Amino acid sequence: MNRGRFAPSPTGELHAGSLVAALASWLDAKAMQGEWWVRIEDVDGPRCIDGAAANILHQLSVCGLHSNAEVAFQSDRHALYEKALKQLIDKNLAYPCGCTRKEIEEQQGAMGLSLERHKAAVYPGTCRDGLHGKAIRAWRFNVAQWSALRGQPEVYWHDRRLGPQSQNVLDAVGDFVLKRADGFWAYQLAVVVDDAAQGITHVVRGEDLTDNTARQLLLQEALALKHPHYLHTPLVLGTNGEKLSKQNGAKALDLSSNTAVGLALQAAASALGLSTQKHGLDSAMLLELTLSNWTQEWAAKHPPISP
Repeated sequence: MNRGRFAPSPTGELHAGSLVAALASWLDAKAMQGEWWVRIEDVDGPRCIDGAAANILHQLSVCGLHSNAEVAFQSDRHALYEKALKQLIDKNLAYPCGCTRKEIEEQQGAMGLSLERHKAAVYPGTCRDGLHGKAIRAWRFNVAQWSALRGQPEVYWHDRRLGPQSQNVLDAVGDFVLKRADGFWAYQLAVVVDDAAQGITHVVRGEDLTDNTARQLLLQEALALKHPHYLHTPLVLGTNGEKLSKQNGAKALDLSSNTAVGLALQAAASALGLSTQKHGLDSAMLLELTLSNWTQEWAAKHPPISP
């Protein structure tokens, strides 16, 4: 069974950029006669807003996008993440780290490396051979060890929209975090475990997450999990030219009327390179017909592939 998913974080309501990701993942699943599941990524408790998950699910429903299964919440899945971490520890592929962010940045500077804007410092492996008297702050994936075992430092994959991709994770990221210093699970581990547990075969998400893919592929290999197929969609940009996001002043979608819903969906479809209609989407019948037409267009642009 082909299965896609949409996995928003409940840090606010959906905005124009998140609707693009939701619509794209829904169209991709339907183009493959598959299922579309919704998962609420609320593992980072302090960032979550009360009521946001319910609002997001309502927004999706108003847009005609309904999950084919009961909505899952990451906050209910800690035992799965703990089990995966233990598997990696048992394989000597995860280790405790006592470094602070400031220390990592200082180490990077001492190595003559510059810190790119919006990017975390590359972890130099300071605690790979022991804590050196420091207290445990986080747990990291031993990229160096796994790269040696797999005999290939470079990770290669094919993105269904962007084409061939590759990354040397050790050089680009270093040994990345699995469990954070604040006790919360890192996105990389949680998303890999969730996708596998839910049988997700096709991941469609924003292009800003392309950089995460190599790390997730390494974790899937180390945990003996299947690789989903990946497709990263174009980003909706804010007025400053950067990705539209809640941190970048993105406004919640206006879905206050059928007309507003139609305009929001038309804008999302346009961002995905799909044709927009001259008429509105003021009735359930028109909405269903338009979604069906977009599904056919999507299938032509991104031909379905089996799991």
